[in-house]
Amino acid sequence: MLQKLKQFFSPSAVQQQAFDAYVRVVEQSRQPVFYRDWKVEDTLDGRFDVVILHMFLIFVRCEREIEREEVASFVRYLSEASFADMDRNLREMGAGDTGVGIRVKNMAQAFYGRLKIYRQAAGNETVLGDALRRNVYREKEVAAEAVASLAAYIGRNMESLRRQPVDALMQGTIVFSG
Repeated sequence: MLQKLKQFFSPSAVQQQAFDAYVRVVEQSRQPVFYRDWKVEDTLDGRFDVVILHMFLIFVRCEREIEREEVASFVRYLSEASFADMDRNLREMGAGDTGVGIRVKNMAQAFYGRLKIYRQAAGNETVLGDALRRNVYREKEVAAEAVASLAAYIGRNMESLRRQPVDALMQGTIVFSG
């Protein structure tokens, strides 16, 4: 009986893999280069946008093999891990129950909207740069070199992740290029 209860409350292997991958995404998103060199504002919104960029990179890589049930589950659980983290962060910052739900809903809309825009811009650094200006930089004045460097980083990582086995990504072994 205890074993059955433990299984019910314990995450599945794929859920744990998605959580581990999400931790790796957050670690990469906290690298100083984004804020110091590429001038992303080091705020809740800025960090949120850098996490979205990395989630986009993982999702694009997984899309090639999304017909595999475990890959589709991994992507779903990775999304769930990110939204659970958003909820937790908002609560830690003192948002109330009703406020958290509304804010997470707005963040989810922004999340999926940005994923769609980045998919459309993928492969064209000029179009991607425009999308980054609107979303990551929120139309604030920023040097063209910073935007171009961030767009180039996205392009390099799309290519790098394309060469990495999806099973390794699902194990949390995600290698981002600098």
